[in-house]
Amino acid sequence: MEILSLTNPWWFSDNWERDDPQLREWRRQKYRWIPGWIKEISVTPFSLNFIVGPRQVGKTTGIKLLIRELINSGFEPRNVTYVNCDLLVDPAELRRILLAIKDREGILILDEVTSVEGWWKVVKGLIDSGVLRKFSVIVSGSSTFRLLKYSESFIGRRGKGKDVEVLPLSFPEFRRITGKDFQDYLTLGGFPRSINGDERFSEELILSLDREIARIGRSPKIMRAIIHEILRKAPSALSFSALGKDIGLNHVTAREYAELLEDMFILKIVYHREGSRINFKKEKKFFLRDPAIAKAFAMLYGVDVKEEALYEWVVQEHMYRVFGEIYYYKNSYEVDAIADNLKVEVKSGRAHRRYPRGVIVLEKDEIPEFLIKLEKIREGQGPPLP
Repeated sequence: MEILSLTNPWWFSDNWERDDPQLREWRRQKYRWIPGWIKEISVTPFSLNFIVGPRQVGKTTGIKLLIRELINSGFEPRNVTYVNCDLLVDPAELRRILLAIKDREGILILDEVTSVEGWWKVVKGLIDSGVLRKFSVIVSGSSTFRLLKYSESFIGRRGKGKDVEVLPLSFPEFRRITGKDFQDYLTLGGFPRSINGDERFSEELILSLDREIARIGRSPKIMRAIIHEILRKAPSALSFSALGKDIGLNHVTAREYAELLEDMFILKIVYHREGSRINFKKEKKFFLRDPAIAKAFAMLYGVDVKEEALYEWVVQEHMYRVFGEIYYYKNSYEVDAIADNLKVEVKSGRAHRRYPRGVIVLEKDEIPEFLIKLEKIREGQGPPLP
């Protein structure tokens, strides 16, 4: 099929890397790296791997680097099949493409598969029929909702497959790769294009989110308004009703859009926790998951990102990555971030009150070292924080 010939140049040329748009752009960057997540993917048949992460984070570039490494290590080029699902019209076209390669084997990559409505029915049916049994299938998407919500359909059909999450660089990763400091991280964030000073990044990030939202029948205008409200009211805790009130949304619609943005790795909803009890009805905190996301939308609206909000958000995100959970507490005092047994209050200035024992109060100058310690915990190299 013509689309396969166009998107799999390594079938025909040993010099395909030279002209590949993602690898060409990667080589031009001052700060570039081979992402560690590509080594997490199972390439042994049969595997069904899910790769999720926000738009513009470098999933496609990482996939192309994986293809390069496979071919350079001796993998037969014609046994690596890449399908850019953004180019497909409907599930019938996806099915035709997959049936066209049914006599092959090796690696099958379905990039941005969530662009195709009903993709999961096609993939599930071909797995069940045995068409894909000789493949390691790599499925990528920019929305956990649209990709992993169908994971139950694949129970018993994953083989050796893995779930791989691709996120912007953390501060410690950013520092290792660029040599820059924490203030630079707060300005640039962890996306490859923002780190490399691409002036088009902010606009194209927002436009890519607009397209993703519109594709599922929701309003980009409302999506933008929700993020504007978060920027405007942060870092205060809000109900879904308060989040939607000033833009004319009821609590149901405000919640729906906040959860969609959470599924797309743009924001995180932080619920109230006291002891072991999580209160889903109490006001929530909302944080944008990378400084570059916050800066992009702040630039769009001509507003500044509040310093205290940005510090709090960065700490919340890094704790969430390490522990897989994040909550907050507020009563007679406030704790911005709770994960596992760790309780942290973030202050942009000096703290003017005493906090209960066990609460770590971080002033802004202490945040970088705290994030580095968190990274060591995640890597199993450091003692637990008090």
